[in-house]
Amino acid sequence: MTRSPRPRLAVIALLLICGGRMMAGEAKKMTLEQLRAARTKAAQRKRRLVFNNDGNEPVYLLDEATEKAFLDCRTTGLLGSHVDAIFYCTWSSGFSFFTHNTKIGQVFDTTANPKHPANKRGGFSRNKTRDFIRQGTDPLKMTVTFCKQHDIEVVWSFRMNDTHDAWGSWYGEHLFPQVKKDHPEWLVASAKKRSKHGGWSAMDFNHKEVRDLAVAFIEEVCQGYDVDGIEMDFFRHPVYFKSPAWGKDATQAELDKMTSMIRRVRTLTEREGLKRGRPFLVGVRVPGSVAHCKAMGLDIERWLEEGLVDILAVSGYFRLSPWETSVALGHKHGVQVFACLSETRLRDRQARAARASVACYRARAMNAWAAGVDGVYIFNLFKPRAPHWRELGDPETIATRDRVYTTGARGVATINRWMRNGEKRFLTRDILSPERPRSLEPGKAQTVGLNVGEDLGKSNADVTLHLRVKGLPEPTDLAVTLNGTPLGTGAKSKTFVEFAVKPALVTKGINRCAITLKPGSTAKPVLQDLLLWVRPKKK
Repeated sequence: MTRSPRPRLAVIALLLICGGRMMAGEAKKMTLEQLRAARTKAAQRKRRLVFNNDGNEPVYLLDEATEKAFLDCRTTGLLGSHVDAIFYCTWSSGFSFFTHNTKIGQVFDTTANPKHPANKRGGFSRNKTRDFIRQGTDPLKMTVTFCKQHDIEVVWSFRMNDTHDAWGSWYGEHLFPQVKKDHPEWLVASAKKRSKHGGWSAMDFNHKEVRDLAVAFIEEVCQGYDVDGIEMDFFRHPVYFKSPAWGKDATQAELDKMTSMIRRVRTLTEREGLKRGRPFLVGVRVPGSVAHCKAMGLDIERWLEEGLVDILAVSGYFRLSPWETSVALGHKHGVQVFACLSETRLRDRQARAARASVACYRARAMNAWAAGVDGVYIFNLFKPRAPHWRELGDPETIATRDRVYTTGARGVATINRWMRNGEKRFLTRDILSPERPRSLEPGKAQTVGLNVGEDLGKSNADVTLHLRVKGLPEPTDLAVTLNGTPLGTGAKSKTFVEFAVKPALVTKGINRCAITLKPGSTAKPVLQDLLLWVRPKKK
């Protein structure tokens, strides 16, 4: 691992800073019991929206290395929004690469601009990370200062095993850190012999050295930055041991190794919290299924039982279980639960357009709030003045806007990419999309469950059910009921068959839509999608 020499003046400055922090910690001396009580209180802070920033702005988006340019890019525009917490990731790629001033990992300061057809924005030529460090600051420092000034919680988000370096795109070789070059034996596979699941470049946490490094990265941030907490993001990317990467579930020994590492993180955050006189919160982002987590090597239930986690965020590339499942798990142990909403990646263009709309984000957030989550966590959405940030944290505001409910905004095909038979073994939600369509047979009903997180009975809204059916001759060939009530004949648009729905027919929770092809039909239609639009009438 390469390490840059530290100038003598920087050493002196660091000692002065550390000494000042120690003095401040002494002034706020507290017992471990007091620290834990303060942590419990801090963990219950209101967080309507959590904004996860992947840290790409200093690498790709800045023309000049100034604090104003950095903050204006993604942060300043959040003022006055529902964002109560910023989870800042210091660079989105590669285990050990960071854009904060790390001495244990590698500073990601390359300005390479590879010649490649897929490189359309100048590669890393605009990377200002090293410029900021020369100025005595870095993206994490600037974010912490901003959040302290505006009473926004700030958490360092650490992607525990990011494998963008395995994707084979133009950036791959530049995201492959020195530690992986020096220790290929610490990886789950190799570029020549790729693993069956996940990225071949994933670090294998069976190795004590890998776990030690992960803990050291966290310790360095806790000692050097005044963050309110740290998040271990286990969804980026969800492979941690060689056995799941090659098609076998994690062993008990692997589960125990990871749990032991989480205990070490709790211990170090308490030690460093006592030094500064204020606790560090510990958050995790994981798949929303205890069984799936265990198969990965993450014994999330045990972590909660042992009090090792303060904040639980669930979902990412895929969502396995209803939000209620995760809420029940977290609340059983007094831990706040956050529903992670991220961008849709369905390949079907039309389905993707509907799900990428703010109307769909509203419906997703409404479902999450109805399930009892403590907040909504937004991932891979970076426009600070987008309406999402001023709407999704309040169900009453959402109810005044258009929204569209679907059976799932994210695809499910990727589940198997990360885990052997993951979809079959762990998916517990009813999904209908072009990715998972259903054939219609004469006289046989296809029933689809659609979750709607609100009571529309007294709403003044136009409600429309949209069915996308490939190969349907006429709308009259379908008989459709919603919760047992016939909807009459639909009107065929360019792509959908649309049915007007009386708001009172829609119940809060799971709604059953039964679609039947008329008996005797010779057509072989395929049901591809189902959308429920709710549009408040203008007064």
